[in-house]
Amino acid sequence: TQRCTPVSGVQLCLSIYRHSDALQCLAYNPVSPHLASCSISDFAFWSTEQKAVQKFKSGARINACAWTNDGQYLALGLGSGCVSIRNKAGEEKSRIERPGGAQSPVWALAWNPSKEESADVLCVADWSQTLSFYTMGGKLVGKERNLGFDPLCATFFNKGEYLLLGGSNRLCTLMTKDGIKLGTVGDEQSSWVWSCAARPDSSYVAVGCQDGTIAYYQLLFSTVHGLYKERYAFRENMTDVIIQHLLTDQKARIKCRDLIKKIAIYKHRLAVQLPERVVIYELYSAETTGMHYRVREKINQRLECNLLVVCTNHLVLCLERRLQCLTFNGVKEREWVMESAIRYIKVVGGPPGHEGLLLGLKNGQVWKIYLDNVFPVNLLKVDAAIRCLDLSPSSNKLAVVDENNHCLVYDIHNKNLLFQESNANSVAWNSHCEDMLCFSGNNVLSIKAGNFPVHQQKLMGFVVGVCGSKIFCLHVSTMSSIEVPLSAPMYQYLEKKMFNEAYRVACLGVTDGDWGSLAHAALDGLELEVAKKAFIRIKDLKYLELITDFQDRQRKGETEKDLLTADILAHRGKFREAARLYQKLGQEQRALNMYTDLRMFDLAQEFLGSVDTADRKALIRKKADWAHNINEPRAAAEMYLSAGDTVKAIEIIGENSWVDMLVDVGRRLDKADRDGLMRVARHLARLGQPGYATEMYRKLGDDRSIVLLYVEARDWREAFSLADKHPEYRDLVYIPYAQWLAENDKFVEAQKAFHKAGRPEEAFRVLQQLTENAVNESRFQDAAYYYWVLSLQCLDLANQSDTYKTDHSKNECFQDIQAFFSLWFFSTRIYVNNIIALFGENNFTFYMSPHIGNNTDISIQIADKKKDMTAKYYEHQKRASMYYAYDTIQKYLDEPFTSYMPEALFNISRYLMNELRILQPKGVSQLYPLVLRKLCLYHSTPFGAMP
Repeated sequence: TQRCTPVSGVQLCLSIYRHSDALQCLAYNPVSPHLASCSISDFAFWSTEQKAVQKFKSGARINACAWTNDGQYLALGLGSGCVSIRNKAGEEKSRIERPGGAQSPVWALAWNPSKEESADVLCVADWSQTLSFYTMGGKLVGKERNLGFDPLCATFFNKGEYLLLGGSNRLCTLMTKDGIKLGTVGDEQSSWVWSCAARPDSSYVAVGCQDGTIAYYQLLFSTVHGLYKERYAFRENMTDVIIQHLLTDQKARIKCRDLIKKIAIYKHRLAVQLPERVVIYELYSAETTGMHYRVREKINQRLECNLLVVCTNHLVLCLERRLQCLTFNGVKEREWVMESAIRYIKVVGGPPGHEGLLLGLKNGQVWKIYLDNVFPVNLLKVDAAIRCLDLSPSSNKLAVVDENNHCLVYDIHNKNLLFQESNANSVAWNSHCEDMLCFSGNNVLSIKAGNFPVHQQKLMGFVVGVCGSKIFCLHVSTMSSIEVPLSAPMYQYLEKKMFNEAYRVACLGVTDGDWGSLAHAALDGLELEVAKKAFIRIKDLKYLELITDFQDRQRKGETEKDLLTADILAHRGKFREAARLYQKLGQEQRALNMYTDLRMFDLAQEFLGSVDTADRKALIRKKADWAHNINEPRAAAEMYLSAGDTVKAIEIIGENSWVDMLVDVGRRLDKADRDGLMRVARHLARLGQPGYATEMYRKLGDDRSIVLLYVEARDWREAFSLADKHPEYRDLVYIPYAQWLAENDKFVEAQKAFHKAGRPEEAFRVLQQLTENAVNESRFQDAAYYYWVLSLQCLDLANQSDTYKTDHSKNECFQDIQAFFSLWFFSTRIYVNNIIALFGENNFTFYMSPHIGNNTDISIQIADKKKDMTAKYYEHQKRASMYYAYDTIQKYLDEPFTSYMPEALFNISRYLMNELRILQPKGVSQLYPLVLRKLCLYHSTPFGAMP
C-alpha cells in the first residue's frame, strides 16, 4: 500500500508491504532505487518503478545480505551455512557452501568497495569463527582466517583498505582487507557488538551493542617511517612497507602480511618491526639507485621499544632512557642508560660495526655514542628539550631544534653557539654543502647560507632532509621531494664577491638566468675560471671565446685590468663606455676597430684624428663592404672608388650592368692601370656594348682583344678588315668564321674559310664527316656531291698548289659525272641526251671536266704529285659516280614514280654491276642493279614504279 501525507508543505509518500515472518536485514541498492528486504523464510525487492512487490523463498533463514558494487547482484547469508547470490529477478547465480553446514550459519557479509580489485570480492564470516573471501563465482580468495569469536557484523572501511568486524568478543576489530588483524577500535564493550558502520570518506566509526549502547570513535593512524639521505621507507595499509627513492622517484613494495610497528633504514639495510618478530632486509644490488630488497635476517622475538635504529650489522632499540645494541641474531651486545628520556636518534655514519649515533635528550643534552664503545660522549647541552638535531656533512657543526622552536647551530669542536633562529620545528643540513642548512616552522621554509640572513618561502610540512636543491618534506603522512632553486643564497655570495662559494651553491641547483648572472658577475670581477665554468653551463660561446682570449693575453703578460674591462663592456653592447675607457687608456685604435666592426662609421670617424691616411682608407673600404653586404651597391662602388679600390668598384658596377658608370670609370682610368681597363672592357663586351669595349681596348693598344671582340660579336666585316691589316690574326678570324659557317650549313663557304686560315686538313676532316653522314642517312646524291668535293680536296693536297680552283658548284659535279657517263654511253647517245634533259629540268649546266674530257677551262699545274692523295682522288671520283648512279636506282625502286626510260635505267644498272665487282661502297646494294637489269630485259615498253 502507498500513503501520501503532507508534512510542512511537503508531500511525503509512504509505501508499505509485508513479509510473513520477522525481518532480519535490509539493504539498499547502491546504484538503482531498489530495496532488498529479508525475513526468516523469504526476501523481496521493492522499487519505485514497480507497484507490486514480488517475494522469493530462500529455503533457509536469512541472517545477512549485501549488494555488489554495481548493484546487479545480492548476496544472502543463510543459517544453513550457505551464501546465495541472486540477481534482481531473484534468480540464483551462484552458491557458496561453507564446510560446517548448518553448524556454521553465516551472520556477516560485505562486498569490498575497492576499485583496485580486478573482481568483486565477498567477505564471509560464519559461526565456525572463520573469515573467508570469495569471488562472484564462489572461488576462495587467499586463505581463511580464524577469528576466535562468533562474528555478527562486517563492513569495509577507508574505501576497502580495512575491514571492521564485530561479534561475541564484545569488540570491534580492525583488520586489513585480507583479514589480517591490526587492532581493536575502542575498549571492550559490555555486550556483544551487533553492528558497526564507518562514516564515508572519514575516519569515524560507530559501534552498536546488544544492550543498546552506541559508541562513536575516530581512528588515527600514526605515521611509521624511516629516512636515510635520499631513501625513505614508510608504512602503507598497516601491513606494507614502501621504499621510495626521493631523487629518482622509484618505489618498491614489501608485503609483510602483519601489523608493522616500526621501520628503520640505513644505507643498504632496512629493519621492520612486527608484533612477534623483527625482519632485516638488504639491498640485492650494490647500485646506488637499486630498489630490490631481500630478507637477510629475522629476529623472532617480541621486542618493545619507542625508537628503532638499524646499522650495518646491528639493531638499536630505544626504550625511554635505555638504549640497547643487538646483533641481527637477537643477541644484546651493549646497553646505555641516559640521564633523561631519549627524544631523537640519528645515525651519523661510520665503519661497519663502529657507527656513531647522535642522541637528543629531553633534558637538553646531546650525546654521541659509538656501537663499539660503552662510554657515551657528551657534546653539549641546551636549555630546553630537544626535538630534532642534525650534523653537518663534515661533522664540524651541529644544528639543534628545541621545544621552544629555536634552531641553534654550534661549532662541535669548541661548543660555541654560531647563530640561532626562531620558528623552527625541524632542521636539516644540505648534504652537498657544508655552509647551508634548512629549517621549517609555521608552514615556512627557511634557507640559511653561511652568515647571511635567512631566505624564506612558503612550505607545508616538515623539512627532514636536503640534497642539493631537493628539499625532502613530510606533510601529514606524505613525503615529497620539492625542487627549490637556491638563487637567494647564490646572490648573497655574489654581493660579497665570493664567487667560488656562489659557484658551489649554483651547482646545487639554480635557473639558467641565475647561471647567467653568476657568469657576468664573475667576469666583472675578472674571476675568469668561475666565469668560464658558468658560461659553459649556459653554452654561451661568445663569452667563452672572450674568456679564452683574456686567458691567452694574461699568459702573454698583459695585466691591464681596465683594458679587459673595456673589452667586456664592448661585448655587452655598452659601446660608448668601452670607447671612453679605450680612449682613457690610449687605445684609440681599439675604439676605431670596434666601431668599424659594428658599422658605426660616423662614430668611428671621431677616432681618426690621430691616425694616418691608410687607416682612413681602410675605414672607407670597410664602410663600402658593409654597404655592399646590405645591398647598397651604388654607394659601395662610389666608396671603393674614393678609397682607390677600383677593381672592386668595377666588379660591382659590372654585376649591376651600369654601362654609363663603367664607361665613365674606364675613361677616367690611366693607361697604366691595365687590369682596371681590361675589366671594364670585358664587362662592356658582356653587356653587349662592343663600341665602348673597343674604345677601352684601343686605349690599351690591344688589337688582338679587338679582333676577338668582333669575332665574338659575329661582326665579320670588321674582323676581316682587321685581319687584312694584321695578317698575324688571320687564324683568330677565319677559323671561328669557318666553324660558324659549318654550324649554319654553309659548308662550301666553310671550306674556303678553312683554306684561307691555312687549315686544309680541318676542311678535309669536316667534309669527310659530312660525306659519311650522308651515306649513313641514305642521301646518296649528297654523298656523291661530297665525294666529288672530297676528291678535289685530295687532288689539292696532292698537288700542294694554290692555283687549283676549288670553287666548283654542284652543277660542275654533275657535269663531270655526265661527261664520265658519255664514255660509257657513246653507242647510245639518246640515253645521254635523256640524262642531259633530266639535269636541264633541274637547271644544271653540263661541261666536260678536264680529268675526263678535253675541256681546258680548268687548268691544273701538276707538280710533285703524291701517290696516296692521287689514289684517293680517283677512288673518291669513282665513289661519287657510283653514289650518283645508285641514287637513281634506289629512288626508282623505293618511290612510286620515275621519269627515266627503261633503257637509261638498264645502262645505269650495267654500269653499277660492272663497278661493284671492283669497289663496294658503303650503303650500295648489289641486289638493286641486278633486279633492275632483269626487269629491263623482260620489258620492252616503258614502265612505271616497281611494286
